[in-house]
Amino acid sequence: MTKFAIGGIQMHLGVHDNMPEMKKRLAIMMHLYPWVEMVVFSELCHSGPNPQSAQPQDGEYETQCRELAQKYGIWLIPGSYYEKGEVDGVIYNTAPVINPAGEIVTRYRKMFPFTPYESHTTPGTEVCTFDVPHVGKFGMSICYDIWFPELTRTMVSQGAEVIINPVLASFVDRHADLVIAQASAAMFQSYVFAINGLMAGGNGYSRVIDPAGQLLHDGSVNEELIPIEVDFDLVRRQRQQGLLNMGQPLKSFRDTDMTFPIYNNGSHQTEYLNSLGPLEKAKRPVRG
Repeated sequence: MTKFAIGGIQMHLGVHDNMPEMKKRLAIMMHLYPWVEMVVFSELCHSGPNPQSAQPQDGEYETQCRELAQKYGIWLIPGSYYEKGEVDGVIYNTAPVINPAGEIVTRYRKMFPFTPYESHTTPGTEVCTFDVPHVGKFGMSICYDIWFPELTRTMVSQGAEVIINPVLASFVDRHADLVIAQASAAMFQSYVFAINGLMAGGNGYSRVIDPAGQLLHDGSVNEELIPIEVDFDLVRRQRQQGLLNMGQPLKSFRDTDMTFPIYNNGSHQTEYLNSLGPLEKAKRPVRG
């Protein structure tokens, strides 16, 4: 059996350097649960939603995270941080993936910033999957990305069996976030780790869902350490035999003869979508 232990950390965050507090929570996690092999923090854990904190790749934040991964011998996904592009100077919302040797094996730039509220962030353009040797394949998305099944489907089509989704969510639509994360796990027969922060980092309610869409952890609004052992054999069996020995959505999508026009760039009608108007914040109605 191929099992792998992942620990999520839901913690209070401010709009300053949160690394000292992150180190404390990580030390507690590894003391209480030394069997954890990967640790996941929430979106923008570095300095909260503060674009002024942006720094380049291989900067101070990534350097400290690499040292922590090596110190504890774990895979570390330290949430995300605002990355300042060295060539173009634009800001990305970037999640590094660090192996137990302290090496950055890949980075993911958030593909769907929460526009118009995250309008300062430039969207990434590359899907991110990565292998943990002798274990399985993972996919990376960040917060609002999970609202776009096209991205999750692409990761799963590349073999992703666990979707890591660091979150910074505190708006009134949070209930929809939670439903979408749970539905995504069932639709794509994948584990989903949706790890949120607190205060400037979000309103909590982190969730971990199994590939049948069943809740393994339903979080609260307090700080939490969330160690969960995932079973890759369960993912593979359900994808072959069906969700609870029933629906096999990945195979059904694979085998359909339908070519969906919406996915053929430039060849589908966009009149309706264009009629919705610009992507901007909602305004008060004009009365009288």
